[in-house]
Amino acid sequence: MQYRVVDARGETVQAEHVVDASTPEAAAKSAFGMDLVRSGRIRDLVARIYWQPPGSAKNMVRLYSKTAY
Repeated sequence: MQYRVVDARGETVQAEHVVDASTPEAAAKSAFGMDLVRSGRIRDLVARIYWQPPGSAKNMVRLYSKTAY
């Protein structure tokens, strides 16, 4: 599946990549080399991942950096 990976760090959108991967997390790892998770604080937001399966609506998930608690 193709994913559109948008860098959400900073105040403006920096970069966008189109990546072939099996999951949104794998797409982000391919684009940024980082392990990201689906839940987190807004200040830890790293990327928005978009994809659209054939015949379905566009999907989006926000991925966050892992933080040590």
